[in-house]
Amino acid sequence: MILDALANVLQPTCILLISLGVIIGIIFGSIPGLSATMAVVLFLPLSFGLEPTMGISLLIGLYMGGISGGLISAILLKIPGTPSSIATVLDGAPMADKGEAGKALGVGILYSAIGSLVSIVALIYISPYLAALTLKFTPVEYFSIAIFSLSIIASLSGDSLIRGLLAGLLGIAISLVGMAPIDAISRFTFGNFNLMSGFDIIVLLVGLFAVTDIIMAGLGKKHLDDAYQKKKYRLHGFGITLKEFKEQFGNMIRSSLIGIIIGILPGIGGNVAGLLSYTATKNASKYPEKFGTGIIDGVIASETSNNAVIGGSLIPLLTMGIPGNTVAAVLLGGLTIHGINPGPLIFQKSGVFVYGIFIALIVSTIAMLIFERGALPIFVKLLDVPKHILLPIVMVCCTVGAFSSSSRMFDVWCILGFGVLGVLLKFLMIPSTPLIIGFILGPMTEENLRRALQASEGNLSVFFTRPISLGFLVAGFFFVAYILMNKYKNNGENTLGDKE
Repeated sequence: MILDALANVLQPTCILLISLGVIIGIIFGSIPGLSATMAVVLFLPLSFGLEPTMGISLLIGLYMGGISGGLISAILLKIPGTPSSIATVLDGAPMADKGEAGKALGVGILYSAIGSLVSIVALIYISPYLAALTLKFTPVEYFSIAIFSLSIIASLSGDSLIRGLLAGLLGIAISLVGMAPIDAISRFTFGNFNLMSGFDIIVLLVGLFAVTDIIMAGLGKKHLDDAYQKKKYRLHGFGITLKEFKEQFGNMIRSSLIGIIIGILPGIGGNVAGLLSYTATKNASKYPEKFGTGIIDGVIASETSNNAVIGGSLIPLLTMGIPGNTVAAVLLGGLTIHGINPGPLIFQKSGVFVYGIFIALIVSTIAMLIFERGALPIFVKLLDVPKHILLPIVMVCCTVGAFSSSSRMFDVWCILGFGVLGVLLKFLMIPSTPLIIGFILGPMTEENLRRALQASEGNLSVFFTRPISLGFLVAGFFFVAYILMNKYKNNGENTLGDKE
């Protein structure tokens, strides 16, 4: 069975399709406004005319390249190319500002591959056991998971917890715009039909990260011509020493596990995985104050976890037919078209095909590592482009990306609006990351809360009587308490230091 799968995937045509998918996926992932989902959707019709293993292998290559490609613009342009790379910006961009763009890219690419490989191993060996666990999850558990995930706002709020909470609440408020889940009642649309579908995550990210930086660059005191001072970068291998690799081993394992677990849970995605891993690494670090200033720990945490989501998301897809994220949902459509029915019996009925997917994932990871590393000098050269040339190009890309997400001019005006909002937040010293977290988790929290209360007829005790739900709620409480104690302790030490 495995030999047959190897023969199917390792033929030249299939390898060429995987390589093509990875390259196109990297391009889609690196352009702000485009995404891995968009790449897979665009090439899904093409895969129908191919033999099943080849067609799905092409889509897997697009998936792998699209998720990893997001780190390129996240590091070089301070814009997450995909939502999965949100946390990569936090330390990757400061590293580029310090002249370490090559190192940040090299480390990000290497650990993207490592995260993918670890998740593939999990997919192959433990998928039946992990998939069985998710059968016990109801809206009650998903609401508790959302509450636990929202608790990471406490550690990403900077010096002021109040400002962080305000930003998080603003993000949740923005996520409420549009049609309500379950009963489809319109909210906060003010009679504008364009708001019926709410705001797209791509539009929000492009506005807050890209347009804000462009406006701030224009308002800055330094003239844009200062960017003519080109920087030189030296990179040997992947920019990480053996000593650093050993020091980051725990970070790698922890982030991989978080990515796999988040991937298994439907509807959460790589953006949450990256932020959770970043937060967990920061809290476990001996130097948490350095996070956000440009250290490889943050880049490794984000890129390892968001790529580990790939294998994790395929676990429930193959064993239960439940897609772990949007791309997995598109892959489910591809499997169905090719006559493959995911479920507990897929290993018996389509064993050769399933092992072909495993091998295609491994080949895609290797291709991603080779192509991204090989083109690294080209990516780094983006920083040498003068800002008065680069920023208009970026703005055009942002506009095209915003328009292409839903094919409407309204989204273009929205990125400008969110850009102005981002500038206002910067002047008020309110962090934007908690806003993103609130926006992402708001719909998940609301929908599962309403479903759980409907099922329990309004009985709130259901959240505390189910063990898994209670566990997540307790973990969230202690997490917030731990952050508050650390902030209080640090404030006390600073006060004592000032007195001395």
